[in-house]
Amino acid sequence: MTLPAWVPAAERKPAPEPLLLVQSFINTAELDLGTDLLADPGQATGWLRQCGLLGPQATAGAPDLSMAREVREGIRAMLASNGGGPAPSAADLRPLEALADRSQLGLTFSPAGRVQLDPRPPGELASGLAGLLLIIRDAQRDGTWTRLKTCRNDDCRWAFYDRSHTRQGAWCDMATCGNLIKNRNLRARRGSRSRRAG
Repeated sequence: MTLPAWVPAAERKPAPEPLLLVQSFINTAELDLGTDLLADPGQATGWLRQCGLLGPQATAGAPDLSMAREVREGIRAMLASNGGGPAPSAADLRPLEALADRSQLGLTFSPAGRVQLDPRPPGELASGLAGLLLIIRDAQRDGTWTRLKTCRNDDCRWAFYDRSHTRQGAWCDMATCGNLIKNRNLRARRGSRSRRAG
């Protein structure tokens, strides 16, 4: 499967489109590497335009990017819940609610006559981010949302799409995060037994 150019190169478990856009937006922060694509206005504007969250003539300033990072972390909290983590807190959801309050949605019609709900005005970052919320709403309805999760490694928290039959996937990559956490847990259990025995 060929992925769009705006999908992070490290993506190993891509979601189906359009949910892939939500996943890629979350993965603009690589927590384990300490990098954030939404930190620098120039770099962020390029990526946001490329993936369609920002219009070709618009730019993302510092306040826009601050809002985008808060929205990203609110969605990340929702994804953690999909993987068995705690439900998002009111504080986690606050940036999403603020975005929803700020957004203007309008009904449009496709050339085939399908009724669509689109954020307005087109091209602004807030409208693009509101579009992510519409993608999430649709994914919740079609059942794909619960498969989009964050890695249970707290140092990573990379968004991945769980294609497993049992829907019990917990790691973005078993070879790295899965083994790292399992080995950490094993050492902790052995250390606990040694202290009790000693």
